[in-house]
Amino acid sequence: MKAKTDQPQYPFCDLLPSVQSVASTEGLFNFKGGGCYLCEGSERSSALIGKLFAKTEFGRWETMSAKGGASVVFELSADDVKPQSYRIRITPQSVVVSASDDCGLYYGALTLFQLVVLQQGEIACCTIDDAPDFNVRGMMLDISRDKVPSMQTLFELVDRFSKMKINHLQLYMEHTFAYEGHEKVCKNASPMTAMEVRQLDKYCAERFIELVPNQNSFGHMERWLVHPEYNSMAALPEGGAPLPWGGIQRLPTALNPMDERCLPFLDGLFSQLLPNFTAKLFNVGCDEVIGLGISRCAQEVEAQGAGRVYLDFVKKIFDLVRKHGCKPAFWGDIIVKYPELAAELPHDAIALEWGYEADHPFEEHCRLFSESGLSFYVCPGTSSWNSIACRYDNMRENILSAAQNGLKYGAQGLVITDWGDAGHWQPLSAAYAGFAFAAGVSWSVNTNRDMDIGSQVSRVFIGDGGGLGEILVELGQLYKDAGALTPNSSVLFNLLFKDAGYLIPEGVSIYKLNAIMRKLDDLSTLVDELPVTGAQEPVMVLYEVQQMIRLLKTACFRGIAMLSGTMDEKAVNSELQEMITSSAEAQEMVWHLRNRRGGLDDSLAWIFKPF
Repeated sequence: MKAKTDQPQYPFCDLLPSVQSVASTEGLFNFKGGGCYLCEGSERSSALIGKLFAKTEFGRWETMSAKGGASVVFELSADDVKPQSYRIRITPQSVVVSASDDCGLYYGALTLFQLVVLQQGEIACCTIDDAPDFNVRGMMLDISRDKVPSMQTLFELVDRFSKMKINHLQLYMEHTFAYEGHEKVCKNASPMTAMEVRQLDKYCAERFIELVPNQNSFGHMERWLVHPEYNSMAALPEGGAPLPWGGIQRLPTALNPMDERCLPFLDGLFSQLLPNFTAKLFNVGCDEVIGLGISRCAQEVEAQGAGRVYLDFVKKIFDLVRKHGCKPAFWGDIIVKYPELAAELPHDAIALEWGYEADHPFEEHCRLFSESGLSFYVCPGTSSWNSIACRYDNMRENILSAAQNGLKYGAQGLVITDWGDAGHWQPLSAAYAGFAFAAGVSWSVNTNRDMDIGSQVSRVFIGDGGGLGEILVELGQLYKDAGALTPNSSVLFNLLFKDAGYLIPEGVSIYKLNAIMRKLDDLSTLVDELPVTGAQEPVMVLYEVQQMIRLLKTACFRGIAMLSGTMDEKAVNSELQEMITSSAEAQEMVWHLRNRRGGLDDSLAWIFKPF
């Protein structure tokens, strides 16, 4: 439903997320006059709403315990039957926010206070009816390849996510939880401890966000299986599984589903991890399980089929999850290859339909899960990884396709994923555009699909008054200017990542790379002229933007040298070496702004070395 309003769209189009429906009336409510407010919600929602009043610069507001005399009221009402929904009625004399539950009251308060700021304390009278398209609106952060965020970073993200009405957070783990008895696996990764997870879980719950455990449990087990203590449980202990996108997975990656030791091993991990979460949903991963047909279970694959071997083991993992009182979620990329088996999946499981290209077949896969009767979420991506600065247009199209098809086929949730493939070079702010857009369309597809993402990033994430968000968007557009598009990556990233044998795709030219260099110079000048405040977040994003520019210029320089045949010239090689060295040093500095030390050396090792 598009916003219904007979007044200019401002400020409703500037809300994040924008609301479902607005009916305008005459007059203004003067919030600057101050007064009293009443909240009928629980201690949790009342505390959050109280903080919003305490932080406002418009008027002096005090809480009341009875309705008489309160000009702003937050009330629980049986009329609002849909969970998380709310209604705001603004007249010249009063503001009434009504909802059927605590969460709805909080979301109504968030919308109200955004309007207060956008309209400088004088709010246009109207009635807003709002409710989410998706019950679950989530973010997933990769903390295994290779960045583990500091607790301060996580707390700050939770605050921002909550203000965008996000209610679900996952931290993707392979080896970054401090499992007792497995210290060798995680000791150099700066893992999250049980106490830290509990602190984060409590912090999330206070803000109506469910922190959902996420531990990959079948594939992507390289960090475990490279160690002798675990290697014999691998399907291919020596590695060598062919990758679906070409090349070879050098390291052992998948557990052997026929090895009777694997389930007790996983049960031991679950026993340590799950008690730290209050959520009863558990993402066990199980994506990109490769090489089973040439592994120690090749005989079973030959006799039963790879899909059957995969499904039988996954169902056993699900049994472990239920043993711990949880409901399983899993990545759906394997099962969509065997649609005849989808109906066998237990209906308490949630399939996570992921795909990160603009043309990912969300419609086909969502239809499959819908027809099988299986609950599912759609999981697009920020397109930040393997790009340095985001693939902006791809991100928008990918997220919008996921949202539209998820809504069409009854997905219960939309969870945006932010991965750290190949060293996690991109800074956190490269994902801000994806976070903002996903938050918008997961709440209301139709009223948020055309949002001004750059300005929203500046306002909601950075708080710099404008400029840095728009520059992040411009940097995210540069991947298209190279002259060729590559799946799940950008040419500019590959120019820093690939070794000396890298074949630059057809269409990339010296002229185009030089043009990108000129744009980067212009953006660098613009960044230097921005009136960035001394606040922590704008300054950190400023450093991150400068580092993205530095890395992209280094990539262009290498590409020009390769295309011109001057790579082996001493002066060119020396300059490239200097650029890469300075980029790596700056990368370390930027890394420490938001992340722990572990993983940094692994990340820097991915950068191409011309010497």
